[in-house]
Amino acid sequence: MAQGQTTPGIVAGRIEPSEISGNFSDLHAPFASHEAAVAADRCYFCYDAPCVTACPTDIDIPLFIRQIQSGQPEAAARTIFDQNILGGMCARVCPTETLCEEVCVRETAEAKPVEIGRLQRYATDTLMATGAHPFTRAAPTGKTVAVVGAGPAGLACAHRLAMLGHDVVIHEARAKSGGLNEFGIAAYKTVNDFAASEVDWLLKIGGISVQTGSALGRDVTLDALCAAHDAVFLSIGLGGVNALRTPGEDMAGVCNAVDFIADLRQSGDLSDVPVGRNVVVIGGGMTAVDAAVQSKLLGAENVTIVYRRGQDAMPASRFEQDLATSRGVRLMCNVMPVALSGQGAVASVDLEYTRVVDGRVTGTGETLSLPADQVFKAIGQTLDGAPEALALEGGKIAVTGAGRTSVAGVWAGGDCAAGGDDLTVTAVAEGRDAAMDIHAALTRV
Repeated sequence: MAQGQTTPGIVAGRIEPSEISGNFSDLHAPFASHEAAVAADRCYFCYDAPCVTACPTDIDIPLFIRQIQSGQPEAAARTIFDQNILGGMCARVCPTETLCEEVCVRETAEAKPVEIGRLQRYATDTLMATGAHPFTRAAPTGKTVAVVGAGPAGLACAHRLAMLGHDVVIHEARAKSGGLNEFGIAAYKTVNDFAASEVDWLLKIGGISVQTGSALGRDVTLDALCAAHDAVFLSIGLGGVNALRTPGEDMAGVCNAVDFIADLRQSGDLSDVPVGRNVVVIGGGMTAVDAAVQSKLLGAENVTIVYRRGQDAMPASRFEQDLATSRGVRLMCNVMPVALSGQGAVASVDLEYTRVVDGRVTGTGETLSLPADQVFKAIGQTLDGAPEALALEGGKIAVTGAGRTSVAGVWAGGDCAAGGDDLTVTAVAEGRDAAMDIHAALTRV
């Protein structure tokens, strides 16, 4: 359990279980078939559609929407899965408002885009509900590939390799597969244990075995994997969390937002998840929003996101920011923490107002204090546990082309690799593309 959940001011059951259940219901209700037909009919089916260009996985969006319009949602799902085997999760968590929907012609003309994300969910849910898998394996190649990490990049890579006839072994450090999808996304975005169900469905392709509790550097080494397999794909994510470097950071009641979200996602009963009365989240990205909103939904009275730059600079999308404020979360921008105060357990956060000069944040000398019995750190993560043999770039594994590392026979993708956005959909694209490059390398005559 996270450190902050052990203090007297952080308790479970601040609101009734029935209210918590309602609070954590599906963020976006799924389309009924007639609703999907109406939504699909709004698409112009653009030639050279900008939405396709904006999609990191290059899904043929006009095609799958036309397939929905013509009453073929399962065919639409196959179109999606051909490019993005985790299209079901991406339909739920992808920031479509800043990707495909932002460039939709309807958005430009009417400020109301085609609801591409919800249409994608309708199609993928329809096919997955049948239990069928849309792809079959090619003839066995006799090659084996080790994938380290069962997150979006690793799963996408493993599935594509298995589909091409290779045998894949996934080594996952945690007790469950899914990575960010299972442990790092707000519970109201992926209800009914969808992440685990999606993994089970993906593995129906065959040819993939998963070894949980198997961590790189502790249970297996890169040298051993390279010796035992024809190729290795690393998708180890970002295991480290940036420190505040602020006095009082080690007090009880202060913990990492990613740990809080993971604890919440793995809880069998959300009414048992402790939360503070006055919660402060430090950071401005999606993780900060997810931690803040879920704190409020669990019954915290006052929840504040503290961000050191202006609101326009927040990494979280405007949709996520508006979601937070609509749930009663306060956004405080242009302030930074300078100390955490309390007697053993945190009681307040001391802040200093900031300004940005030549792109750098500086303090103004003006301060204020916020009551806080629980503080979540959400200021980014760092690569942890990368093998020393690998070259790094910007604190991540350096890659060229479709994920080739500095070590022959080793590829990398997802959050651990340099370049790209730290998004589920980007990780899927990188895993898929690396798989195709691995396949080409293994089958080259």
